[in-house]
Amino acid sequence: MSRRKGRITAFQALFSWDANNIPLEDLLNFTWLKKETEESDKEKDNSKDELMFASLIVTGTLNNIEKIDELIDSHLSANWSRDRINKVALAILRTSIYELKFVEGSNPKIVIDEAINIAKEYGADDSFKFINAVLDKIGKESIA
Repeated sequence: MSRRKGRITAFQALFSWDANNIPLEDLLNFTWLKKETEESDKEKDNSKDELMFASLIVTGTLNNIEKIDELIDSHLSANWSRDRINKVALAILRTSIYELKFVEGSNPKIVIDEAINIAKEYGADDSFKFINAVLDKIGKESIA
């Protein structure tokens, strides 16, 4: 199973929720995902696992959104506010913080590395640096 694909799907769903006010039920049916090629049975199984993982992250993130946003706010420098964060970076931060703080047994290094890679692929030019700084602080708190 590719947790990376699940994380990407979760971030995309959360972005859609925030940017377009799409209801959770509509997001979690994942009909908005495009299937580009015919999949083998093994790929379909992996896809189900990825969607289940994405559902866990999206649902958990939204169930804990106030706590997650408080964590983001408390780890921003004085001249930043959550409103200044672009929606792609905010979705990546939210899903990653959910994993770091609320998913038992999550590995902070892996979660942060994945968030950075997703930000490099989908975010603004230097957003990965900002995401890394915020998640690194939160990740260190999780370990301590």
